[in-house]
Amino acid sequence: MSIFELIHEDAGSAARRGRLNLTHGSVETPAFMPVATHGSIKGLTPPQIRETGAQMILSNAYHLWLRPGCDVVETAGGLHRFMGWDGPILTDSGGYQIFSLAALARVTDDGVTFRSHIDGSAHALTPEDVIRAQERLGPDVAMILDECPPGDADRATVTAATERTAQWARRAAAARRRGDQAVFGIIQGGTHLDLRLESVRTIVDIGFDGYALGGLSVGEPRPDTWRVASATAPHLPRNQPRYFMGAGTPRDIIELVGGGIDLFDCVLPTRLARNGTLFTSQGSVVIRHAAHVADPRPLDPECGCYTCTHFSRAYLRHLVMAREPLAVTLNTLHNVTYYQNLMARIREAITNDRFADLASTVTTTSLGEEGASCPA
Repeated sequence: MSIFELIHEDAGSAARRGRLNLTHGSVETPAFMPVATHGSIKGLTPPQIRETGAQMILSNAYHLWLRPGCDVVETAGGLHRFMGWDGPILTDSGGYQIFSLAALARVTDDGVTFRSHIDGSAHALTPEDVIRAQERLGPDVAMILDECPPGDADRATVTAATERTAQWARRAAAARRRGDQAVFGIIQGGTHLDLRLESVRTIVDIGFDGYALGGLSVGEPRPDTWRVASATAPHLPRNQPRYFMGAGTPRDIIELVGGGIDLFDCVLPTRLARNGTLFTSQGSVVIRHAAHVADPRPLDPECGCYTCTHFSRAYLRHLVMAREPLAVTLNTLHNVTYYQNLMARIREAITNDRFADLASTVTTTSLGEEGASCPA
């Protein structure tokens, strides 16, 4: 299943311009997927998501499998119809949740047994179960089950997780039944480049529609994240999409696009919006600070989103301080728009062989420099 067109490669870097052709539409890359973990981007309706410029969103099969259940979503006509979004969707498999909820899970070669973080009920998941669940949910892109070791794991632990991910990948590939759904393999190996390259050889040999870099942005230093990703990406198939899972500060995106990555997701813009931290062309703004109590200026004069064209910083601060639900909507609308505008600028710069010029001008605040992990 060929889903990717490589349109242009930047003359001065490994940055690529491409297009994903999926069942529910095309996606211009590099692209950023807002995270709708439970089938909802908190605070936004589907038309508002479209208004930001978002082309594709991410949901989490693990969470949807637990609640409301694959049977409910399938009976409703699939995830697109269930949540009222007619564009492309990618579902994460739950591998990160195995890592983040390790106290509730037990991992073996067969799969994962765990207790629900919702009600404590016992469950088991195999690589085959994860493929079947996503086939019932019906996203455009499904992810295989992988094992994601923490950033500080020793080499033996990382090696075992990489080998187990390969075993699970073979089983996942054999379990596929839907011809209209792309499936991405996941590359593991921690920050050990030799393990990464061995994982690339193994997973690519199995054969998937695209490839993701997992097991990064899990606590390791950010320069190590960028270095390993940029060293791994060129070894992935040139004419297939490359997805970096779970990193997405503006600085992360610039560094990783420059290393040859096409697709991103992160909860950062939506989570920070709910906390009142907003991205602007002048750097990040903490809107609850007293400096904005009577500030008549728009949040970002260079942004054309509904929030920036209709409301002042003073009003946005008032909403946050009064804990008005509208604060979440307006802040999220702006932050997601900021990310989509950044991706549009990146695509244009690549097309014009000016990516390095753009990279040098993108504002990096302390937030952007330090980075953050972005679990779904």
